[in-house]
Order: sequence, then C-alpha cells, then structure tokens
Amino acid sequence: MNKMVKLLTLSCVMFGAVGSAYAAEKLGYLVKQPEEPWFQTEWAFAEKAGKDMGFEVIKIAVPDGEKTLNAIDTLAASGAKGFVICTPDPKLGPAIMAKANALGLKVVTVDDQFVNAKGQPMTDVPLLMMAASKVGERQGQELYKEMKKRNWNAKDTGVLAITANELDTARRRTDGSMSALKADGFPAGQIYTVPTKSNDIPGALDAANSMLVQHPNVKNWLVIGMNDNTVLGGIRATEGQGFKAPNVIGIGINGVDAKNELGKAQATGFYGSLLPSPDVHGYQSIKMLHEWVANGKQPPKFTEVSDVVLITRDNYKDELKKKGL
Repeated sequence: MNKMVKLLTLSCVMFGAVGSAYAAEKLGYLVKQPEEPWFQTEWAFAEKAGKDMGFEVIKIAVPDGEKTLNAIDTLAASGAKGFVICTPDPKLGPAIMAKANALGLKVVTVDDQFVNAKGQPMTDVPLLMMAASKVGERQGQELYKEMKKRNWNAKDTGVLAITANELDTARRRTDGSMSALKADGFPAGQIYTVPTKSNDIPGALDAANSMLVQHPNVKNWLVIGMNDNTVLGGIRATEGQGFKAPNVIGIGINGVDAKNELGKAQATGFYGSLLPSPDVHGYQSIKMLHEWVANGKQPPKFTEVSDVVLITRDNYKDELKKKGL
C-alpha cells in the first residue's frame, strides 16, 4: 500500500513538473510600432498561437535601439527562451543577435530582415515576411487590369513609379510591379521612376511633383510605390497638378493606411490597396519559434507569405474586419 502511494505521489510530482515546465514556456514578441493596427493584429494572433499551443507571449514595444536591447535583457530575466522581432532598424541586426546569443535566446525575425555592418541581409537568421516581388507583381497586374477596364489608350498613359531602392523590400515590390506591367504589354518607355527621400506622403509627394512636371503630355497616370503612403503621396501630387480621379489609378500595399482614403465621400485616384496578412505573420512566426524551442525543429531561413487581397471602396470594410484591422 505504501509503495503504491509513493508511486502515485511520484507520478503526480513528475506530471506536475512536466506540466509546469510546458506551461512556463515564455516567448517574446517585439514590434517597432505597437500603435499600428498591423502590429496589434500580429500580437493578437501570436497570443492565439500561445493559447493553442500552450505558451505565454510577452509583448514588448521596441521603437528604438536602446529599448530593443533592454527588451532582450527583460525577456532573458523573465525566463523567456526566445523572441520574434520586427526591428525598428534593420542595422541593429548584429547587436540584437550578439545580445540574444550571449543570453541563449533563439530569434525569428518578421516583416523586416536584419542587415550586417556592410548593409547585406543577414540570411542566417530565420525570417518570415511578405513575398515582396510577388506582391509587387500583383500590384502591376491589378493596375493594368483597371487601366484596360477604363479603356485608357496606352500611348496617353504614364506610370509614376515612386521608388526607394536602398530598401531591399521596397525595391523588390516596385521592380515586381514594373515587370508585371511590362509583361502585360505596357510600354517600358512610358514607365517613369523617381526616388523618394522618405516612404511617407510628404516624401512621395515631393518626388512625384518633380516627375509629373517633366511629362506634360501624359493624360492618365498609373501610380505605384512600396506602400500605401508612397502611393498616396503620388495621388496628392496628381491632384495638385490638376488631374481628376477618373484619370489616375493608384494601388497601394498595406491596406491599413488606405482606410481613410477609401472611406472618403468622393472617390480619389487611389483605387485600392493590397491587404497582406498580419494574422498569418503573427501566428506563423511565433509558431516557428515555439517548435524550435520546444521540439528542436529549426525554422527555415526564409519564409514568404504571398496572401494578399485587393481592397477597394466596395469591400474594404469587410476585408479589414476579417483581419481584425
């Protein structure tokens, strides 16, 4: 009898220890702009993954380098085994990895790739991100489709391509868009590229204005850029140059920053946006980290997510709601 009691007691202690160890697994999720709906959705679905798979998610905002390195110390002190991060600056990659390695923490990057001191991608760190080239191609395809729908004559049409080629993701998006337009038959000589100093509306507005004045014979414009705000800057520039909404088609990438524009009482030249999947990014990135920590299954070095939905004035409310945005 005493032997049975001891066995039962030992079994309970062992089960409790295993259960506690499993329940105690902690993983960090660090994002650069926690106020943005995109990252709020990533956090929400990371927490859903934690509930589904039995680990705790520690969410920390890291808007700059100092807070990023402090957050890594905080995670280690709390017993976390690793973290997912969208870095505030890709150039922080070497410092982040040095700190993480010193503390024995595993790292998965999401959305933005680390670069080393020479500005080269740190391809040895697992990364999950939007399939930049494929999404860019989709942007070009949708622009061409809408142009044909409006029966525009290609000889009267120009492409205003607002670029930021120093950023690899931005370059792959705009290159993909231009390649798709040319593949569909748009004249390469009527694609006009102009670099922006910043990937926001003011920077893109200045860049677009400098290009529009060089082509006074263009009657219709297609506007491409690496995100919603660069395209919106282009749209504002066309408006300032006297172009009406029916003569401009802009399609952004992101969706979240397009909400206010698509909700305006009167349609503008901003036709729509390609809405990616922050829910997929949040869930899958931390699932990869968990499987690495719990089961030793190392994530692939590069995972692309190409799921995007074209949102327009007709469907943006429903599609944003589906994503929790």
